[in-house]
Amino acid sequence: MSSRLAALVLLAVSIGATAPQHFAVASAPYRFAFPRDHFAHDAYRTEWWYFTGHLRATDGRRFGYELTFFRIGLEPRSSHWSAGQSAWYAYQLYPAHFAITDERSGRFVYAETLARDALGQGYASQSTLRVGANGWTLSGTSELRPHMRLHAKSGDGELDLVMASQKPPAVHGSGGVSRKGPCASCASHYYSFTRLPSEGRLVSGGVAYSVEGVSWMDHEFGSGELQNDQSGWDWFSIQLNDDREIMLYRMRRTNGSTSLESSGSTIDAKGSVTHVPLAGFHIDSTGTWRSPATHASYPSGWTVSVAGIGTRLRLVPLQADQELVDSANPTYWEGAVDVFDAATGARIGEGYVELTGYASPLRI
Repeated sequence: MSSRLAALVLLAVSIGATAPQHFAVASAPYRFAFPRDHFAHDAYRTEWWYFTGHLRATDGRRFGYELTFFRIGLEPRSSHWSAGQSAWYAYQLYPAHFAITDERSGRFVYAETLARDALGQGYASQSTLRVGANGWTLSGTSELRPHMRLHAKSGDGELDLVMASQKPPAVHGSGGVSRKGPCASCASHYYSFTRLPSEGRLVSGGVAYSVEGVSWMDHEFGSGELQNDQSGWDWFSIQLNDDREIMLYRMRRTNGSTSLESSGSTIDAKGSVTHVPLAGFHIDSTGTWRSPATHASYPSGWTVSVAGIGTRLRLVPLQADQELVDSANPTYWEGAVDVFDAATGARIGEGYVELTGYASPLRI
């Protein structure tokens, strides 16, 4: 799942409004075909390639990062296209988000950009793994498990990584569909690369570091919507040291309950995926953090129990403040976490958590 700038407003619009009839709806059965499904899907209104990861420099310094590319369809390209169409005409918008958590210094910095397909400012190819927005780029080979490269630069922060997956794509949901609510279009097609050994260069505070670590990629596409009684979601990605992974999401209702369609997956060391319905996992927050910038109150720290995972987990943020704030648009928390055995206290993994709708409900 997922999620700064008009980008997030536009993303909220794209998932918050009823899907226009001329965009495709994610429905079952859907059979993923790779490498084709690594590429863009312009028939659907909303799509994202979402990277998070944990990196370490040669001196032991530790970083978390997020780099996300969104594609938002304004209309299908064929609907009003004509020969001689102006080069300024836009069919797609391409928001992108970039954040670095520097554990040693306590710095958390983030940036955003927004491009449109007019004049080549932004792009997402339907025939190759090639996505970009105003110079931030994702590129990859056309394989089941592609070799990929990420690049983004903003201010005194920069990321340049190469990576390839240890495991095949992990498809989430049932019948090729990940449900987010009860309506017919409240769904997406969703898969992840859950373990991507990564290496390259990271710049934090103007200082360059050679880094290596492990990343996670979500690729999701659909034309669905949040329901009026849904305020946001909590999303968890967990990479355990024994080569297992966990993905969980809770769609939160405005009354504080969880939508029954919420679910997750466990991925074993060989890449086999098991669907986990809402009844198969339990998440409790262990504390709260109040933002000095927005005064929003977020859960901060969690215990997690998942069917098929024999260990009760405790998740601890690398630092409390990993909130992405924009005064005019939806604000959310996206942060790197350490994962511990709740019984013994041993560190057994790492992950990322995304919390939306706490500063204000996600609405048009």
